[in-house]
Amino acid sequence: MYGKDHRWRWQGYSRRTVRFLEPALLLLLHHGPAHGYTLLERLGSFGLEGFDPTIVYRALREMEKHGWVVSAWDREQTQGPPRRVYRLTPLGDEVLQFWVQDLEETRRMVDHFLRRYYEHIEEHPIQEEL
Repeated sequence: MYGKDHRWRWQGYSRRTVRFLEPALLLLLHHGPAHGYTLLERLGSFGLEGFDPTIVYRALREMEKHGWVVSAWDREQTQGPPRRVYRLTPLGDEVLQFWVQDLEETRRMVDHFLRRYYEHIEEHPIQEEL
């Protein structure tokens, strides 16, 4: 959901990994409001550990700009400086549902492709050139 003008932000990460960041953050926020640092930690449950925090915060700001999430400063629940708490909006919930449909369709296409590939390879094994 990011245009070409955002590609510079993702250097060092595969396009597939970065594209999965958005639905992962939306799903995490569907569980409930969370601080950015908490979201960063929980990305590991999707196999997305090790993200540069600036990339995650940029993605959150971008989603906020689109109206998918909202944020507010939490000044009472912290023992240090205030931290921003992110919440999913109804529009963000719709976008999450779109992502699920898109991922299901992508999975069907990938499964179909892999079946065709393995059927072909079984009939016509790859031969090494001499």
